[in-house]
Order: sequence, then C-alpha cells, then structure tokens
Amino acid sequence: MLTPVLAGLGLGFSLIIAIGAQNLFVLRQGLRREHVFVVAAICAASDALLIALGVSGVGLVLQAVPWLVDAVRWAGAAFLVTYGVLAARRAWRPSERALSVDEQTPAAPGAGTRPAATATRTRLTPVVLTCLALTWLNPHVYLDTVFLLGTVANTHGDARWLFAAGAMTASVVWFFGLAFGARYLSRWLSTPRAWRILDGVIAVVMIALGVSLVLPH
Repeated sequence: MLTPVLAGLGLGFSLIIAIGAQNLFVLRQGLRREHVFVVAAICAASDALLIALGVSGVGLVLQAVPWLVDAVRWAGAAFLVTYGVLAARRAWRPSERALSVDEQTPAAPGAGTRPAATATRTRLTPVVLTCLALTWLNPHVYLDTVFLLGTVANTHGDARWLFAAGAMTASVVWFFGLAFGARYLSRWLSTPRAWRILDGVIAVVMIALGVSLVLPH
C-alpha cells in the first residue's frame, strides 16, 4: 500500500523542486515574512486541486482542447514579463522610503536580524492575486501536474488516489518548508543591497521564463 504513496511523493518532489516563478515568489514572501502561511496554503491547495483534476481524467480534456493551453501560455508569458519588469524596477530603484523606515525599525527581541525593505508591508489582496496568477497562469502546471502526473497516477489503477495523496503531501511539505524556512536566510539578506540583488535575480528568471513560454520549441 505504501508503494503508490512513495511513488507519488517522489514524482511530486521531482516536478515541484525547481527554480520557477512560483517558487521564487514563495521564497520572497518567506524572506519578507509577509502573509507566509496564506501563500504556502494557496500553493499547496492549488497543487492538490490540480493533482485531483489530473487523476480524475481532466488531463484528457486538455488534449482535446489544445487552444486552452495556448491561451494560458500567452497570458502567463505576459504576466511573468510584467512581474519581472517590476522586480527589475525594484532592483534598479528601490523605495527610499521603505529602506529608510526599515533601517529605523528594530527587530523584535529574539527574532534575529530583520530583512531589509520589509517595513512597508504589502496588503494581502495583491499578494493573493499574484500567487494565484503565478500558479494558474503557468501552462507547465497543466502539462506536468494535471496531464503527466495524472497519467502516471492512473497507471496505478485502484491505488491511483494513494499515488495522488503522496504527490499532494510533497506539495504541502515543499511549499510550507520553503515559505517558513526562508526566514533562516534573512541573515544574508539583511541589507538593501542584498535585496536589490535578489530582485535582480527574480527579474531575470521571470522575464526569461515569460519569453521562453512564447518562443517556438
């Protein structure tokens, strides 16, 4: 009985542990310590829903309606490039107000060094919308999570939902581990310069991913 669960766990981790738009967003929110639980929960719940859709056979619908994936691909590319440009702008011209306020804000006792540029707290709504967009406007999530993982799950016959449970567990462990574990990196990201470098990396990755979505393969 454990074999399908472990197989799902292994495939789930192999598909999710990669430098991508969603993981970078989760990492950044974890480093900023903003709405960390909500972001991790959205990602894990979205993955669970997508895995369930794949196991239930919705992946076959994607094959029958190829234009749907194309529509998501172009929308996702536009969103990623836009997000990348905003990250590049933060790296090039960080908010002087945010940095100056944060430098005057002491860390809570026992909390360690507080990450720079986090004094201006982002509202929950834009964070949730960005997280949902990065998750559901990514065409690879439909090809990998829904179609590929769903196809492999169905090779396990009656145990396919055990396989799905393993894959869902991998998502929960990864997203919550990444989101809450990111705070331990804050000691290396305690200066405005470090945050500018991080935003620069995010900008390059996001724009590259967005462009790659629309380039011919």
